Amino acid sequence: MSRSQPDGLIRLPDQRRERSRLEWRIGDSGDPASLVEDFLADQGLPVRDLAALPARGGKPAPEATLFVSAAAGAQLAGGAPGRPSPVPAVPDVAVVVWEPGFEGGSPTAVRAPAGDSSSRPWRLGPWQDSWTPAEHAEAVAWVRAAIADGEVYQVNLVGHASAAYLGDPTGPLRRVAALPGARYGQLLRGAGWAIGCASPETLVEVGGGGRVVTRPIKGTRPATATGRAQLLRSAKERAEHVMIVDLERHDLARLARTGSVRVEELYAVRRWCDLWQAESVISAQLAHGTGLAALLRAVCPGGSVTGAPKLAALAQIAALEPAGRGASMGALGRVRPAGLDLGLTIRTVAVDAERVHLWAGGGITWGSDPAAEVAEAAAKAAPLRAALEPGGQPGVLLNTAVRSTSDRSNPS
Repeated sequence: MSRSQPDGLIRLPDQRRERSRLEWRIGDSGDPASLVEDFLADQGLPVRDLAALPARGGKPAPEATLFVSAAAGAQLAGGAPGRPSPVPAVPDVAVVVWEPGFEGGSPTAVRAPAGDSSSRPWRLGPWQDSWTPAEHAEAVAWVRAAIADGEVYQVNLVGHASAAYLGDPTGPLRRVAALPGARYGQLLRGAGWAIGCASPETLVEVGGGGRVVTRPIKGTRPATATGRAQLLRSAKERAEHVMIVDLERHDLARLARTGSVRVEELYAVRRWCDLWQAESVISAQLAHGTGLAALLRAVCPGGSVTGAPKLAALAQIAALEPAGRGASMGALGRVRPAGLDLGLTIRTVAVDAERVHLWAGGGITWGSDPAAEVAEAAAKAAPLRAALEPGGQPGVLLNTAVRSTSDRSNPS
């Protein structure tokens, strides 16, 4: 673990000034949730009682970027952490506190212009996948067998791919963050690592008065009229989605005032790049005295990227996935005086000094078809790979993978 003052003034593209930073890795001492809460409280952010947050922040105050990896989330939940991260340069927890007084935008959102501002040519080598399509399909079959045996109801399986690169990764990461539908399009950087996130999914949001919201996404089809109709009528996708809604309701209920948990919207179809996805909105009122540490323990890792029951699903993930989830399937967002907003790090890319890494997967139920699950993961990864290509533009997709799921006669 490291707590440090920055070595001089750090200027990012939006001219933020870093005040201080905390980094923690699996194997370091201390409980990461408590360390984050204590660190932010010491920096003047009101994270001890999120139910008492003001409607507005008032006078200028520091804001912070918070990142929590999937492995750290699994540890907080008491579950199996999975295989080691393929990008160990990225910490499992990172908190960056920014100086107050900078107006005009989210301190975590560094949105990309259309062009690549890199000063050095960007070159990307061939992608190396953590498993073959056949191995991925076999893992799906193993999950279906575990469901048949009553061990789990659903498991989210995620694959990893990486490629060597030359040049400055800043421009490609900005293109990732600018992909259409990226509600949490943002960058985070440290010594020898960076994360670019294009996530559309809210892990947890807390606003004034202690209202807490999560927006799980489950269910994917190509963004065509046919794809939308398939998503709406698919019994498999709806069952998968409702299972996760129930799990997220349970997670929020651990912290909520009695009777306050509500499903405000169920199975709404939204668009991310060239994909339709199903999203629900669940809210509650936090019980008095609920701090950030308790919130992180309740919601991490996100149910939509684990499965149900959560601990049993984490055990399956640890046994079946060939590579650690690294920067993906965790949390990334901002903590402000008047609230916090953390996205789930799906559709996320990480770089170290030599390679660029990405992850993609999907939820497996008894109704899953192995070939369709492999194609769905490829469709989710395609926009990220396209944005990372030299000369790539936000929203330009690799259509081969997307087309592979578009006209299946079996919508599940």
